[in-house]
Amino acid sequence: MEQKKVLVLGGTGAMGVYVVPELLKLGYKVDVLSLDARESDNENLRYFQVANAKVEDTIRPFLEEGGYDGIVDFMLYTTKTFTTRHKLLLDNCKHYIYLSSYRVYADEQHPITESAPQLLDVSTDEEMLATDTYALAKGRQEDILENSSYDNWTAIRPAITFSKFRYQLVTLEAGVIIRRALAGKKVLLPEGAMKAQATMTWGADVAKMIVRLLFNEKAKREHYTVATAEHNTWETVASYYHDLIGLEYEVIPTDDFLRLVNPDDPFRGPRWQLEYDRMYDRIVDNSKVLEVTGLKQSDFTSVRDALAIELAALPKDTVWPNDADLCDRMDEYIKEHNL
Repeated sequence: MEQKKVLVLGGTGAMGVYVVPELLKLGYKVDVLSLDARESDNENLRYFQVANAKVEDTIRPFLEEGGYDGIVDFMLYTTKTFTTRHKLLLDNCKHYIYLSSYRVYADEQHPITESAPQLLDVSTDEEMLATDTYALAKGRQEDILENSSYDNWTAIRPAITFSKFRYQLVTLEAGVIIRRALAGKKVLLPEGAMKAQATMTWGADVAKMIVRLLFNEKAKREHYTVATAEHNTWETVASYYHDLIGLEYEVIPTDDFLRLVNPDDPFRGPRWQLEYDRMYDRIVDNSKVLEVTGLKQSDFTSVRDALAIELAALPKDTVWPNDADLCDRMDEYIKEHNL
């Protein structure tokens, strides 16, 4: 049997770093396009550094000359770009995995199944609906696939995914969480989210689901929430970071948190992510993806254990993303409020 070829777009990110080794284990030849320069020591793996894989003139030669059987796409597109880009991608492979998000779901079904109402369809927030913000863009791009004549696609909806160098706490990322924890500084968190149930999944477990969906005929023209069924309050997640790396935190009014995160425009993008996701109870029914992949919930690692694995492996000289401005604002707030 001829060896299948897979192209991974954005293959060095939180999910890609685990998807690529899983694909190699299955015997596929893998090409990875990313911003990062990487070297391969595996004859079946090639890395290509490209300035921007979302530019059609950059991606077209790879697609038309690569002879790819599958494409796993971790790129983020505007809906305008995806309106035409999906054709190029789908015309040049036998199976295309599209990265959507569990953020497409509204807060109307608990636990969440793939047929749950979408934010795009039920929201009355006219200001948000007039934008192409992340949750809406993903829903619209899924609709483009649904309304197309193509049958060779699968849409995956990850929940919050943590991985090597990628960590989340409510809407904060590693550049704040880890940087401040290691510096012995407190992190400020929004009151409105702390009791909400969060679904966070380890990148290694998400990868197990993705590779078993690829080339699976039953998965084509379907949507899957690729996530664990485990859920914890954000308060509990914060306690994991405390136990594992000594993170200290203070809970502050939600509006104050939003002003810290983005003082120039606190009640649009930052509010939408917080109010329409992190403050929802995100409890996932993952039975659909388990059934089609043959996996069991017991195949996944608990959030606390997976965080422990990743955090214990952090190089001491890690350079974190520069969120210095937000860290400075937190320092000022802590001093001003004597926290």
